Amino acid sequence: MKTKITHLTSAHERYDTRIFLKQCSSLAEHKSYQVNLVVADGLGSETKNKVNIFDIGPKTGGRLSRMTKVVKKVFEKARELDSDIYHLHDPELIPIGLKLKKLGKTVIFDSHEDVPKQMLGKPYLNGPLRQFIGWVFGIYEGYACKKFDLIVTATPHIRDKFLKINPNSIDINNYPLLDELSNAGDWSIKKNEISYIGAIANIRGIVQVVEAMVFTHDLTLNLVGKFDEKDTKKKVMDCKGWEKINALGVLSRSEVCRVLGRSKIGLVTFLPLPNHVDAQPNKMFEYMSAGLPIVTSDFPLWREIVEGNDCGLCVDPLNSNAIGEALQYLMDNPAIAEEMGKNGRKAVEDKYNWPEEEKKLLNLYKGII
Repeated sequence: MKTKITHLTSAHERYDTRIFLKQCSSLAEHKSYQVNLVVADGLGSETKNKVNIFDIGPKTGGRLSRMTKVVKKVFEKARELDSDIYHLHDPELIPIGLKLKKLGKTVIFDSHEDVPKQMLGKPYLNGPLRQFIGWVFGIYEGYACKKFDLIVTATPHIRDKFLKINPNSIDINNYPLLDELSNAGDWSIKKNEISYIGAIANIRGIVQVVEAMVFTHDLTLNLVGKFDEKDTKKKVMDCKGWEKINALGVLSRSEVCRVLGRSKIGLVTFLPLPNHVDAQPNKMFEYMSAGLPIVTSDFPLWREIVEGNDCGLCVDPLNSNAIGEALQYLMDNPAIAEEMGKNGRKAVEDKYNWPEEEKKLLNLYKGII
């Protein structure tokens, strides 16, 4: 009899890279597991990559509604599926985890972010409220996560935090699939394009990035993703640098691959917020996987990865001039840029890749069963 595993999310997209494409799809290939994924997007239920996707309906009514009505529906579907193991991917699902534990189920909580620190960067909360909510959530998180069977984290830094709460904590890093974004080819036929892939927000440095384009010449920035804030979008569209932006919106993974294939640089310059300095952005490793040199924020951990593998340049993310100069330097020195891109790709092949993390995932499930 197969072990029934159900992954739960109330906030993420059904084809989320970490949840669906990596974890669920990897587990579903194992002949001993039946893998379900519960999502809330209104796109209907289906089976894909041997994963049974159950849609409980679209998220409506804003953030509060999602954290109450949608979470309730996720729990109802989870209980209906009557699985052996439940793997939760959103902080708002922690109460569900406690209910499932009372039903005698095995529960894994997957912490994608350091949530108390993440609260400090939420634009819809004022300063004192951010600190208070972060403090309260930290207390609740510690109380609840002691009761779970396993904590999975997206980075070693978050793992170290949870080890103080629950000794059964392990990091499964967001490293890329080896072949998904590989674009090895003739550097000379690439275009003078830079790419940013992912959510677009003020705290992710989009204002400084658009302003940085003023300090470059003959360059275009491919902006792939959705703006999180309307006021930020309006602000950057009023900047002079917006003339050099190719706003592509949300693209499929295959379309992202094509955009990276014609680009010469990958860009990720998050602002120095508590939740950013110890993060390991998925996009950083995806750029490396695509063989692109990267320009990143000058955080100690990021510098260790970038300069340690000689695969890009680190800059002050608050300094638009410095960002622009780094981009222009790589464009003006194609031999150096190409070599850095090759170094990044080799680093992904050697250590920053999903197959290595997949082994950890399969081992932890084998151990918990």
